[in-house]
Amino acid sequence: MSNADLVFGALADATRRAILELLREREGMPAGQIAANFGQISRPAVSKHLRVLRAAGLVRSHDRGREIHYALDARPLADVQRDWLQQFVPMWEESLQRLKQRAEHPRAGQ
Repeated sequence: MSNADLVFGALADATRRAILELLREREGMPAGQIAANFGQISRPAVSKHLRVLRAAGLVRSHDRGREIHYALDARPLADVQRDWLQQFVPMWEESLQRLKQRAEHPRAGQ
């Protein structure tokens, strides 16, 4: 499985995206504090989500005493953007160019 597959798989879940957003706002949080933000799911379920995110390289962890702290690592997102999403930019640029032409030169009768 490629890194892009791992990243997209991790991002496919709304809870994992919410965890990433939480870590984006607050740098470095213990697992328990992350789980406290998701009262609708169990702490073990949050731990499983963190394992998926760590396997995709989207979070890194380090021990602080008895706690494991997690922090966002956005580098895999940049890699996916550069290596995969970038190939779609010409399509969007073409579409925007057509929209601009239609807006600046509307056709009669439409």
